[in-house]
Amino acid sequence: MMRTTVTLDPDVVAALQHAARERGLSFKAVLNDAVRRGLSGAPTRRAYHTPSRDLGLRAGVDIDKALALAAGDEDAETLRKLALRK
Repeated sequence: MMRTTVTLDPDVVAALQHAARERGLSFKAVLNDAVRRGLSGAPTRRAYHTPSRDLGLRAGVDIDKALALAAGDEDAETLRKLALRK
């Protein structure tokens, strides 16, 4: 173990104090952990990956009809809003 004096920026001190309160650890323990993680060079978490799948088109589903119905509903709502402004 080695004792040393280090000048930390105020934002770093605040972040360390916040982490210490959240984790219920001492300032020293949080600082040592942060330095260890920083020097290890290894990522702390694995990147999250969401698998994707080709859903394709379902037989019997007419996308053009669905889009036309949605457009009609949107037009009706626009007309309703315009009528309310009169």
